[in-house]
Amino acid sequence: MSAKVFIDGAAGTTGLEIAERLAGRSEFDLVTLSEERRKDDEARAEALNGADFVILCLPDDAARDAVGMIENPRVRVIDASSAHRTSLGWTYGLPEVVGAKDVAAAGRVSNPGCYPTGFIMLLAPLVRAGFLPADWPYVCHAVSGYSGGGKALIARFEDDPDIAFRTYGLALGHKHVPEMKKHAGLSIAPVFAPSVVPAHRGMVLEVPLPLEAMGDTVADPEVMRAALAQAYGGSPIVTVRDDTPGEILLRRSMEPTDTIDLYVCASIDRRQARLVAVLDNLGKGASGAAVQNLNLMAGLDETTGLRL
Repeated sequence: MSAKVFIDGAAGTTGLEIAERLAGRSEFDLVTLSEERRKDDEARAEALNGADFVILCLPDDAARDAVGMIENPRVRVIDASSAHRTSLGWTYGLPEVVGAKDVAAAGRVSNPGCYPTGFIMLLAPLVRAGFLPADWPYVCHAVSGYSGGGKALIARFEDDPDIAFRTYGLALGHKHVPEMKKHAGLSIAPVFAPSVVPAHRGMVLEVPLPLEAMGDTVADPEVMRAALAQAYGGSPIVTVRDDTPGEILLRRSMEPTDTIDLYVCASIDRRQARLVAVLDNLGKGASGAAVQNLNLMAGLDETTGLRL
């Protein structure tokens, strides 16, 4: 029998892409509400409690409210907001880092943020293995397509084609930082510098490493690359690249993908390095990750329905 899945917030960008990945799949029966009923709390509560799996694609406060409406203990939840990414009782939905078995067994899963996905996948295995220090003040530079900002930012970029670049979070304290610090295993919060460019989707994120200033315990870049390859070995979703490209491009015509590429780029003298992640902010950074987690929780192959 098909498992019932209710996407609360299905009209948003993330919800729409999750529904696209689930369309036509016999394993799941998608519960939908009409335009009039999807904002009615009574109708939502009925759908939330009647589903086997609930995926929340809501603002943080609304996601917390939705969880509070669930009284049926059998309902399992994937929250795509940032409301529960560091909360006790929630499993962080990055199976490559926390373990696929933990995600599969969880009743409450917090879907990672798009920027934190790249940052954590680059750093967590290296910090865990002692190849990079947990107490270093890391910096994360990242650029994303405008779809990550939701309907308002999409409209702003599409209505004003003169915008070439937008950087934000200049007051620091971005809501992704606690998630990045915790799940990368750091003792110092990173400096996070996010930006947006006029491309609908796609993301390039990097962590620069001044290796000669970081001490003798820091691993050689080739050791880091090998450690990442071992950590993600066999994954159909993660590719650890063994090359240092002359450039990395983010194209406006990027096709949807649920994969992620990781690079370890280093200077010839090994005094500096750049860890780089390339992913689709709507794929592995949002909707694809949610479907991957749903597959695991439902006992299915994690890549079913993904765009690989």
